Amino acid sequence: MGFEISVKRAAPLDAPLLAALHASCFPRPWDEAAMARFIAGPDTLCLIASAADGSEVAPAGFLIARRAADEAELLTLGVTPACRRMGVGRALLQAATQALRASGAARLFLEVEAGNAAALALYRSLGAVEVGQRKAYYEHGADAAIFSLALSGGPADDGAALARRQA
Repeated sequence: MGFEISVKRAAPLDAPLLAALHASCFPRPWDEAAMARFIAGPDTLCLIASAADGSEVAPAGFLIARRAADEAELLTLGVTPACRRMGVGRALLQAATQALRASGAARLFLEVEAGNAAALALYRSLGAVEVGQRKAYYEHGADAAIFSLALSGGPADDGAALARRQA
């Protein structure tokens, strides 16, 4: 039997769950207070994904993005280890792009560790274009790849022109 993934906006009472999800995905987790601030932020989008297998529903992942004018940035995205490779990250990003587009954002910027093959493949499959790198960006010395994802859906806004300008 397959899994059904649902995505919802986080509510103030979800701050402990967001903190627990973040802790299950990253070695330096953000605490409940930070999550509460993100949830309360007027230009911040906090999403929680759940996976159901027919008999049980379990939290599966989360996404936090922030919008400023017509641009947005992905602050964090995580999928619990037990739910990876099930489409949770894709479902979260698709829900986020719809919500951000509806809020007036035209472009989403994403940063990811340059060696994170699964995330790189996901971002590229959704149409994100690599527009730069930050050398030794992460605490452990890894580079960050910077991506741009057009939210307008128009062919003239596919990110390619931005990538050429960055080169």
